Amino acid sequence: MFLNPSKTNIFCFIGLFLFVTVQLNAQTLTVTNAATGEPLEMVAIWNEANNLYAITNSKGQADVSSFKNINKIEISSLGFKTVNTNYDELQQKNFVLLMNVSNLNLTEVVLSGTRWRQTNRYLPYKIETISKRDVVLQNPQTAADLLEISGKVFIQKSQQGGGSPMIRGFSTNRLLYTVDGVRMNNAIFRSGNLQNVISLDAFATESTEVLFGPSSVIYGSDAIGGVMSFQTLTPQFSLDEKTLVKGNAVYRYASANNESTGHFHANVGWKRWAFLTSVTSQNYDHLRQGRHGPDDYLKPFFVQRINSEDQVVGQDDKLLQKPSAFSQINVMHKVRFQPNEAWDFQYGFHYSETSPYGRYDRHNRQRDGLPQFAQWDYGPQLWMMNHINITHTRKRQFFDDFTIRLAHQHFEESRINRRLNNDIQNNQYEQVNATSVNLDFKKAISAGSTLFYGAEYIFNDVNSTGKELDIITSNATAALSRYPESLWQSAAVYLSNEIKLNPKTTLQGGLRYNYFKLNADFDPQFLNFPFTEANVSNSAVTGSFGAVYRPTKRWIFKANLGTAFRAPNVDDIGKIFDSEPGAVTVPNPDLKPEYAYNFDLGVAVVVGNFIKLDVTGYYTLLNNAMVRRDFLFNGEDTIIFQDEPSRVQAIQNAANAYVYGLQFGAEFKLPEGFTFSTDLNFQKGEEETDGGIKGPSRHAPPFFGFSRLTYQGDKLNLQLYTQFQGEQSFENLAIEERSKDEIYAKDRNGNNFSPAWYTLNIKALYPLTENLTLTTGLENITDQRYRPFSSGISGAGRNFIMALRANF
Repeated sequence: MFLNPSKTNIFCFIGLFLFVTVQLNAQTLTVTNAATGEPLEMVAIWNEANNLYAITNSKGQADVSSFKNINKIEISSLGFKTVNTNYDELQQKNFVLLMNVSNLNLTEVVLSGTRWRQTNRYLPYKIETISKRDVVLQNPQTAADLLEISGKVFIQKSQQGGGSPMIRGFSTNRLLYTVDGVRMNNAIFRSGNLQNVISLDAFATESTEVLFGPSSVIYGSDAIGGVMSFQTLTPQFSLDEKTLVKGNAVYRYASANNESTGHFHANVGWKRWAFLTSVTSQNYDHLRQGRHGPDDYLKPFFVQRINSEDQVVGQDDKLLQKPSAFSQINVMHKVRFQPNEAWDFQYGFHYSETSPYGRYDRHNRQRDGLPQFAQWDYGPQLWMMNHINITHTRKRQFFDDFTIRLAHQHFEESRINRRLNNDIQNNQYEQVNATSVNLDFKKAISAGSTLFYGAEYIFNDVNSTGKELDIITSNATAALSRYPESLWQSAAVYLSNEIKLNPKTTLQGGLRYNYFKLNADFDPQFLNFPFTEANVSNSAVTGSFGAVYRPTKRWIFKANLGTAFRAPNVDDIGKIFDSEPGAVTVPNPDLKPEYAYNFDLGVAVVVGNFIKLDVTGYYTLLNNAMVRRDFLFNGEDTIIFQDEPSRVQAIQNAANAYVYGLQFGAEFKLPEGFTFSTDLNFQKGEEETDGGIKGPSRHAPPFFGFSRLTYQGDKLNLQLYTQFQGEQSFENLAIEERSKDEIYAKDRNGNNFSPAWYTLNIKALYPLTENLTLTTGLENITDQRYRPFSSGISGAGRNFIMALRANF
């Protein structure tokens, strides 16, 4: 019997269609939460030996066709038990994988450290990952608050529109920020508290990693205390012929500052092209502090301009911190093109701008019983970045992977202040244009050895102007600028090698050579400088060596020796500002780089299936430290600055400093879906003061931490937690901090100090429908009036938070 040819073609077509359909479906893995059935995004699918990597999209899906015939596949996601499987097993499960909740993993995929995806079991330093799920539950208001929920980063604030991280006793320009692998630090990142981190949008952040300790081999200058690496949302491709349209919209409200925030982002993807757009608008009213705490934190007045005169006005609500209101907008747009499996092109545009906002601690500064300032505001803080990222993955003679990052960033900031009953307003405006090029390569040179190497070039153009404005006549005249007109450049090469001696032991070491150059031109018309320009050039060599030992799957030991450096920037060499009451900081063109030498040792263990313990001890010595010290300017130790006598100071290589401490974490898996975890941080810092006498370090906070009791049900995610800080006594305050009455409370002897405090909080997340989720919480339930160490504004009082998140 013979089939009709036409029918044969039909059957062949149907058979071919079914075969292709099965093959297409077989190439798509779907990963879901075993407890809830929800798809899991950002799950890493990994085979290191063959340099294969995939990640699930917002539908929990990933193309795993390249893993065919692979016998070892590792699938991991933060907060879930790692799965070790192979392609045949996935195929037998119809390419559907259920993952079980577990916080007890010792292994996860990270990006920090080598700029490449690696499992942290091979990395000798401590890395903390803040997942997208943590962010959704906690609802942080800013990127600074996002860092704080890790429990391992301390946040200082001088105003509500701020957030200056402290890590292992270091802060400001001794920490490094990266966004999508691009260095954010620029030549005017200062030694005083920074708020640049709030330019980042927590809603548009895919994951955040904090690398603790020196990291200059990979990241260069400033990476002394640690690196904060932010990965923003990545455009996702469609895995079939249908267009992938995915996104979400969020509205959030908070009672302590009448916050009103709206966010929207949408992803449109095809097989080769994908586009993503994100917009966030935030409005914050003046922040209300708690009822129970030191009266020293109350400021029952503010200055108002009435009938062309400054009036000190009383507040009806003494708990309201005026002025602290501000608003912010963030926009991000990304385009991604993947012509084949070997190439990946991404373009990103980021824009962030705040409204002007008051620096609250300066509004709190008094003189002769009256406010010193009628106005002290930061002008709009603006950050814009254009970024191109090109990745090529294919085994070649000199590399298996390489990435090119080209970025241009534009920064604007300004300071506006006017003293009480003074008609002259002082204005300073800063602009920085920063261009960077990074080349990073990865090459497996043997079965157990991988080489990482690359080069970097950075160019910063700093423009700074000043003017004095008569607010009565509106006449403006040129005035002293904060910085000189400057060009700052850095060029570097680095090499790092990871060697797996055996399945239990891994070694990693690296070297970096960095050359930097600064040219600054000073305007002599406002101060009689003994110089009109500064030309600084120098180089730095840094290295690191670390080891990881894993005797069993339940134990891991890590040790790391590392050096880091910070090159003097424009803020160090050329800044002119009132550093503290009665003092002025002037330029010093004779600075050299400072170096850090660090050792840390860590151990983590999983006991049974219900306890995980993690402890890391560290010691860091900072040599040739750039610190603010008394100085002579044209032979004088006092000059007139902004109409008053001021003691002259300058940034100098005048000290050694050291920090040592302990980071401890514990997680306990309890019955019925409950988990308890705690993070405790102890650090002690000292630096040389004038005359070689040792005194406390400014940026080493007292003991602090988080403890959390979490319940994860089929739908409800509930967390009760406490945040706390120990006391910093007057004796343990840095010398320059002890006179800042506007920041600290008074002890029984009338001296400034930072009292201990705690907050009790509860957060809940519940899906109302398949596409609508409610997140709510009550922070600072007992309405404590507290102020984090070194901060100029108190934390929020009792604060009700509600957010609705709609996915589509």
